[in-house]
Amino acid sequence: MIPDFQTIMLPLLKEISNGNEFTAKDVNSNLADHFNLTEKQLQEMLPSGKQGVFANRVAWAKAHLKIAGLVESPKRGSYKITPKGLEVLSKNPPIINLKFLKTLPEYIEYLDSSRPGDVLNQNIEEQESKTPEELIEESFLSIQKALSQELITKIKSCSPYFFENLVVELLVKMGYGGSLSDAGKAIGKSGDEGIDGIIKEDKLGLDIIYIQAKRWEGNVGRPEIQKFVGALAGQGAKKGIFITTSKFTPDALNYIPRNETKIVLIDGEKLTRLMIEYNLGVSTQNIYELKKMDTDYFENE
Repeated sequence: MIPDFQTIMLPLLKEISNGNEFTAKDVNSNLADHFNLTEKQLQEMLPSGKQGVFANRVAWAKAHLKIAGLVESPKRGSYKITPKGLEVLSKNPPIINLKFLKTLPEYIEYLDSSRPGDVLNQNIEEQESKTPEELIEESFLSIQKALSQELITKIKSCSPYFFENLVVELLVKMGYGGSLSDAGKAIGKSGDEGIDGIIKEDKLGLDIIYIQAKRWEGNVGRPEIQKFVGALAGQGAKKGIFITTSKFTPDALNYIPRNETKIVLIDGEKLTRLMIEYNLGVSTQNIYELKKMDTDYFENE
């Protein structure tokens, strides 16, 4: 019998406990040996036929451990235990499951920030009370949130120049700036405090939007927004976009310039949502079609 993802958590953590970086392939192979899985069991696929059941469950075990701060992914398809993970193992827990993870600060923070319907924050009884359509929708939101977190982590590891180009490429995909070539010429050209780039508002270039893009860890406060507004005033500009990988404080969100300057604030969560929506830095893995009966077809029966 293929173990569920909760049963896999502790053995997975032990498999990578020496601190080295492991590939997903090696981890899956070692865990398959640990659970004495047969070749037939390893070949068992999800209904979509796109992924093995065991590999899928290992991936979800890793996802939960990663949320709890026990595992990290130095690069795609890799596993590495964190200092926090080593600390947990040193206490020789008899089991690591969702109940155990809910005692850890990082996991608690994730649950507190989750939507009420997030399937990672539900028990089996709650899931059984949902219709299949509801579970599909909630599972989709959960996958999107995990993808968003992965995108933010990756963006923060990139260079400031790469991030500024990412921002402009996203805006071009959203319909601003004309061609990517034209928009790219504006990056790093300003040299004015508080401005990282400029982009045309439309393909005809009837107006200019000024950009500030910051890969910050801490929250962005009102003073930073005021500085940006001042920089715009110095350029005689009235439109700006402030994009950050972190969040904005309530004071920053509530700040409204007294002049006619219009500022759009985009935090890390909204940035990744836009990246997913406009297919920047992501690729389609699977497409599912949800069908219903066509009653019109049977009307003349």
